[in-house]
Amino acid sequence: MGSDFNLAEYMSNGIENMVKGAMKASLKNPKETKFILKYSLSVKEAKKKRDNLQEKGENVPVFLISSITSSCNLFCKGCYARANKSCGEGSQKKQLSSERWKEIFNEAKDIGIPFIVLLGGEPLMRKDIIEKAAKVKNIMFPIFTNGIIFDENYLKLFDKSRNLLPMLSIEGDKSQTDNRRGEGTYDALIRLMDNLNRKGILYGVSVTVTRENINTVTGKDFFDGLYKKGCKILIFVEYVPVTEGTKYLAPTDNERSILEKGQQKLREEYKDSIFISFPGDEKYSEGCLAAGRGFFHINVDGSAEPCPFSPYSDTNLGNTSLRETLKSPLFRRLNETEMLVGEHYGGCLLFQKESDVKDLLNIK
Repeated sequence: MGSDFNLAEYMSNGIENMVKGAMKASLKNPKETKFILKYSLSVKEAKKKRDNLQEKGENVPVFLISSITSSCNLFCKGCYARANKSCGEGSQKKQLSSERWKEIFNEAKDIGIPFIVLLGGEPLMRKDIIEKAAKVKNIMFPIFTNGIIFDENYLKLFDKSRNLLPMLSIEGDKSQTDNRRGEGTYDALIRLMDNLNRKGILYGVSVTVTRENINTVTGKDFFDGLYKKGCKILIFVEYVPVTEGTKYLAPTDNERSILEKGQQKLREEYKDSIFISFPGDEKYSEGCLAAGRGFFHINVDGSAEPCPFSPYSDTNLGNTSLRETLKSPLFRRLNETEMLVGEHYGGCLLFQKESDVKDLLNIK
């Protein structure tokens, strides 16, 4: 993949290719076709809104990452969220109400944000918020779930609300997935994929890339098996080590090279699917996309953070509008100091520069 690769353009073309694919299968999948056609128009309208604000000197990112709950029903090995106490029984943060999340979703629609990623914990443990998201049709909500509590009621909700996009977390083959996520997880995911495919619901998968699974997850056989079950999106997320003892799992330059080459081959073969790697694809955007450059993270308590791996904040959406939050002093200083630009070692630039971020906030 050359230096002329444009991530935003690739995403836009990917949506158009999915529209074409949906059109071909319209007799089989009319609900998805109808939604994707309408949503592709919403994306264009959202861009106009962002462009208008850009002319006023206000940068609006293309997507948000929102952690809507700190609760989770699994205990995955090496989990970053549990390690930093942002998820699990040790997290005591006050959580935003579903009504405030509804307001944030609508504020995002008004300023032209077309994607909001929903994370946890396990986001399906907050059905009240998922139901609020379902009603904001102009926004697509990729929901990163382990799939374990995705029951028949959720299947009905996702079938009715096509702007909810299931992103199933999988680690590779059966042994790799069960080893990290628990016995039986892989079989549960396969059953869920079959149910989603039977309903014609668009879905994708998310893979945490480590030195142990890199060759499996970048291979044609891995995605081909998913593709035949209806999967159209594959997101690679480089593993971020939570302790010294897990650093050996983090991808090195060798694994990143394997990932980039494998991803490019998949892009060439599956034209109606989308393949993205984080933070790998960020280098084509001349640096990290956090702190509002391309996205920012909303924590469960409303804290506006540069990204999930840089959990520091000076602004809270519990009492600040989304538009004002984008003017956060921390975000502004991160951009002005060009801390988000340049080469770095490891999966996340701001994770590597944690002490510098703390200095901006005078955190000791």
